[in-house]
Amino acid sequence: MKTGMRTLALGALGFLLLAAQPAAAKPGNAGNGEKVYNERCVWCHGEEGDGEGAGGAVAKYLNPPPRDFTSGMFKIKTSPFSEDFPNDADIFRMIRDGMPGTDMPGWKSVLKDEQDIWDLVAYVKTFAELEDEPGKTVDYGTQVASAPESIKKGNKLFHDGARCSECHGEEGKGDAIKKLKGDNGERTWPRNLTKPWMFRGSSDPKDIFTRISTGIPGAQMPSFADPKSKKKLSIEERWHVANYVNSLAKTDKTVRAGNTVVKADKASGDLPSGPGDPAWEAATPSTFYLVPQMIYKDRVFKLSNDTITARALYNDKEVAILLEWDDRTKSIPGDKDAMTLADPEMGEDRVAVQLPVAIPKGMKKPYFVKGDAANPVNLWYWGSGTAETPGNVRLGNGTGVDSVEDRDAAAVGLKAKGVYKNGTWRVVMKRPLVTADAKTDIQFEEGRYTPIAFQNWDGSNGEIGSKHTLTTWYWLLLKPAADNTPLIAALILAALVLGVEILWARSAAKRKEA
Repeated sequence: MKTGMRTLALGALGFLLLAAQPAAAKPGNAGNGEKVYNERCVWCHGEEGDGEGAGGAVAKYLNPPPRDFTSGMFKIKTSPFSEDFPNDADIFRMIRDGMPGTDMPGWKSVLKDEQDIWDLVAYVKTFAELEDEPGKTVDYGTQVASAPESIKKGNKLFHDGARCSECHGEEGKGDAIKKLKGDNGERTWPRNLTKPWMFRGSSDPKDIFTRISTGIPGAQMPSFADPKSKKKLSIEERWHVANYVNSLAKTDKTVRAGNTVVKADKASGDLPSGPGDPAWEAATPSTFYLVPQMIYKDRVFKLSNDTITARALYNDKEVAILLEWDDRTKSIPGDKDAMTLADPEMGEDRVAVQLPVAIPKGMKKPYFVKGDAANPVNLWYWGSGTAETPGNVRLGNGTGVDSVEDRDAAAVGLKAKGVYKNGTWRVVMKRPLVTADAKTDIQFEEGRYTPIAFQNWDGSNGEIGSKHTLTTWYWLLLKPAADNTPLIAALILAALVLGVEILWARSAAKRKEA
């Protein structure tokens, strides 16, 4: 029986592994591929396949811009670094699965007949007059299984001579120390390796090994299999680095499906005054997606920061919220080092917490962008400051997207402190639970679900004013402290029951003796 179950399990695993890979390359019909392309792809990639969809208008709003197929250059491929062009299966996979972190979607749910995708592959290749595929793949040798020893070796190779950390940062968050551009002059950013869900070609160790071996054509990611490179790595060394990169995933900062509540535990003593306080380690993190503000005035189209993580604690007097987000650059206007990495228009890095002035009794909430006249909001702002002025905290009351009244943060006891380290901002905001004016300030209540939302600005991405990212409404819950009353009541009840049972037993014994 056990043998049968094991065979069944291995068979199911084999099926899943096969399903995850493209089918064996099939001949494509370029004629049919052209029809599919003109229906699905022309809007971004253009009639000539040059990435100039809608006369180039689309490319202005996308980062990275749509691929120019006329060059024959594709970033994600399995053919060796010495081969300029990809294998057909590489193009198939990009069409089928899409590219996470870009505007290129996966088409498998639309093009359900795989032959349509193979036809598209055939047609896309005609833009660069590609005929035969290389037919070769990277030499994978013998895969090194991920283990502490391998990860340790990979860590050393990653940092030796700043081989990888020069661009990807000390902790792999992409906080580069130099400005990078693609071959076509567009701004490029090193991958944040702690967010595997953003990897263009998947975070499987084999795919990471492939990227390390082939590099990324058209970008400044080199091949570490190139024998001419001073930073060349052997096959075994590349597996160690792949295992190390795979180990960098920050699972505590992933967006969890169905999680909509920032839960604040009650502290018995003082609340943390800074982001480095160990007390924050016990607070439950909640991570939410940031999306571009696309509703009014200046809009941000090219997303830079994509998630924000919130934790909260409170005591009898105050509430404190810790916000964390990965940001490749520390944006300080006027700072020479910061200016070298920024786009021409540079602002501060900023974050805002949005809360309703009055906690709603039902599910109705204020308008999610700065409230509305009938349902005003408090906005707690923190900014990184400039070379002349350090980080600052601001308070505003919003009654609409264009209507925010500045107020005195100190007057209501609002404080904030931010620290940037190795590609991550950590900002703590604190305020008393109650203030003197309930008409203009939120009055926090234990056990009440309170709407909360966030806004974020990456100054080096040109995000200023209404150009920023934001979240929808979520919830903040000040969890009631554990109460011993139910436990005490249960113990008293148990004692009474035990006493009654003893009396009953004694009474029964006396009746029996009689």
